Amino acid sequence: MILQERIALMARLGEYMLSDEEDWLAIQERAYLENQWFIPDFISKSVSNIARQFLDPLLLTRWAAGYQVPDSRASVKTVGIVMAGNIPLVGFHDLLSVFISGHQAVARLSSKDEVLIKHLVKKLYEWEVTIQNTLSFAERLKGCDAYIATGSNNSGRYFDYYFGKYPHIIRRNRTSVAILDGTETAAELAGLASDIQLYFGLGCRNVTQLYVPEGYDFIPLLGSLKEYAHFMDFHKYKHNFDYHLALLIMGNKYYMSNESVILAENISAFSPVSQVHYQFYKDKASVIEKLKVGTDIQCIVGKGQTAFGTAQSPSLNDYADGVDTMAFLAGL
Repeated sequence: MILQERIALMARLGEYMLSDEEDWLAIQERAYLENQWFIPDFISKSVSNIARQFLDPLLLTRWAAGYQVPDSRASVKTVGIVMAGNIPLVGFHDLLSVFISGHQAVARLSSKDEVLIKHLVKKLYEWEVTIQNTLSFAERLKGCDAYIATGSNNSGRYFDYYFGKYPHIIRRNRTSVAILDGTETAAELAGLASDIQLYFGLGCRNVTQLYVPEGYDFIPLLGSLKEYAHFMDFHKYKHNFDYHLALLIMGNKYYMSNESVILAENISAFSPVSQVHYQFYKDKASVIEKLKVGTDIQCIVGKGQTAFGTAQSPSLNDYADGVDTMAFLAGL
């Protein structure tokens, strides 16, 4: 397939993802039944963002043009993709990147997120049978020319061992932070609440650490976070809330809560589900400079940074770990 055919096929997939076709609705329900972290609202959010931000034909055309992707590639490489499964369809961007670049993708799916992607690729097979030679799945990735692997810091060491001698992108633990100055509007705090709580806080673009000025008033933020009080109806989330609240109480630690999320002072950028860490600062500029040096921050939310409420709406050019996947693929 030439580039424009690949773009047209992905645009058709985007239309399908926004449709109410019975088989698509049924597979989304099945994805939730197999992974209770993937509640329907989160699946819909992820599907909508992919269809509108990734699979729009004009956006895809501009994206490909920015890397001078040829109509057909003289030297096609096989790229092995190890996908994460923390939020719905989290590995789709890698699959899309390889496909649009003109290379072949072989993906190892996470057991937590295999229902949706397998269905979408099967739909592509129905529309264009030759896609089976371009997009496929495997339990073990062997004999690939390059690899893109996403996982934890621990699994990253194994990826280094197995894939290090090949061209590769290896992603490890990442999270996001927010810098507040106390002048945020109610609308901005509502946006921050979604940056924190969407996907139960499991994504690398979820805000898990707040930087606030000394004397900051947390009450308005706790009020905005009440928008997600219904998370306590989901037993997996409530179990985490009860457990971490108990730890703080038994440890005689200071905390704040609105009975559905916990705020605790902690220097770690990574916080558990249902909990958000915060630190006080004296100089905002020094915080920004420090965060730019760090290797485990995906995005910074705040004024002059990623806008409040947009952390979970990445575009085609918002690459995980800040590593340009398309540039990597173009260089193979």
